[in-house]
Amino acid sequence: MSSFALGLILAAALCHATWNYVLKKSGGGIGILTLSAVLASIMLTPVAIGILLFGEFAFKPVHFAVVFGSGMLHTVYFLLLDRAYRAGGDLSIVYPLARATGPLLTIVAAVLLLDEHMSGIALAGALLIGVSALALAGNPLKIATDLAAKRAQRSAGFALLTGCMIAAYTVWDKQAVAAFLIPPVVFDWCANLSRISLLVPLARLRDPGAIARAWREQRKAAFIIGILSPLSYILVLTAMVFTPVSYVAPARELSILFAALMGAQWLNEGNTLRRGAAALGMVLGVSALALG
Repeated sequence: MSSFALGLILAAALCHATWNYVLKKSGGGIGILTLSAVLASIMLTPVAIGILLFGEFAFKPVHFAVVFGSGMLHTVYFLLLDRAYRAGGDLSIVYPLARATGPLLTIVAAVLLLDEHMSGIALAGALLIGVSALALAGNPLKIATDLAAKRAQRSAGFALLTGCMIAAYTVWDKQAVAAFLIPPVVFDWCANLSRISLLVPLARLRDPGAIARAWREQRKAAFIIGILSPLSYILVLTAMVFTPVSYVAPARELSILFAALMGAQWLNEGNTLRRGAAALGMVLGVSALALG
């Protein structure tokens, strides 16, 4: 993996962990998810239109199907992630479970479906990142005890389903930007529009006043999520244009390090020493990916 790709992924990881922290702290819900998506679309519109007007890319019918498919996958991902947080899961448990599951499944899919190949040192690095990510979630015995509670079981279940969706949209979106050559900003903007087309009627059906209430009470959080969520993924999409997805996916797990530190320091979820050791494992794993 090139140093430029790694730099993009590091910046994306920090942005991704930050918006997850904001979502968890805000209390989540369909209102803020929809409002942040609308705000993201508004802010990306001038840039995306500029690329379409002055760039060389031209939409074909197949591109609309690719964009719509991505939008639906991301919608399910956001709803599952939000549900995991609202079910009572800590940021430092839900986030590692989701982020560790997704990239490991992505590697399997990339090797089987996209015919990608990883060197031995890169594969070892990916596995080390995965193990370290799970270590960030906590003591296995404590987690087993916590999961005995029905509420924690539901939260972990939603987190694992979120991880499955991460794998699905990562492999799908890799093809969008690398095979169909859709510019990352345009792709994310269009996929976000398709997500809004589902979220707005869903929000009105579930809670007619949710979007307006989010604007009154959670406007700042919605703006932060609306800025950082697309920015983090556009950076990842850019890296995937010229980097195998089997390398990008595990490197993205560095966001778990940032999320764990935020959970420990800002949400008082504790265990800073253990998380520091797991973080070292992740750094070594990413180094192996870079060398591989």
